[in-house]
Amino acid sequence: MRWNEIGEVDCSVARALSVVGDRWTLLVLRDAFLGVRRFEDFRANTGASRPLLTERLATLVEHGVLRRVRYQERPERYEYRLTEKGVGLYPVIVSLLAWGDRWMAGDDGPPVCLRHETCGHTMTPELACPDCGETIDPRDVRPTLRPRSGAEPSETSRAGHVNS
Repeated sequence: MRWNEIGEVDCSVARALSVVGDRWTLLVLRDAFLGVRRFEDFRANTGASRPLLTERLATLVEHGVLRRVRYQERPERYEYRLTEKGVGLYPVIVSLLAWGDRWMAGDDGPPVCLRHETCGHTMTPELACPDCGETIDPRDVRPTLRPRSGAEPSETSRAGHVNS
């Protein structure tokens, strides 16, 4: 399978990767969550070339993750703002941040801390079950495949279960 066909696979991870699955796009999203909106600021922060950044921004706009908003008429200039669909990627970016903080931070520690505005505390977000509130551990979750036309749902094979 070619990379440009991955969005056609019946897999939510593959489809998501077809939109956000490269390092430049993730850096653009990181910056968007940090409040960056203008092309030149994205370029300066990511180090991406103009053509590459133009392509990544166009893809994110095409897929409804960002929207282009004109902020100046002469010359015509646009900024890029997260849509609701884009804001939905926040848990992905924060999870990458937490993983990077845990496994990739240098001797000086993590470069960014997240402060919860409501209570003022620094925090590391965690996945939790919406029903019982228990923190999610991948060893305690079993993926269930969607039934195929008329069949009952089935659990994935043991090979699909995360083991430690």
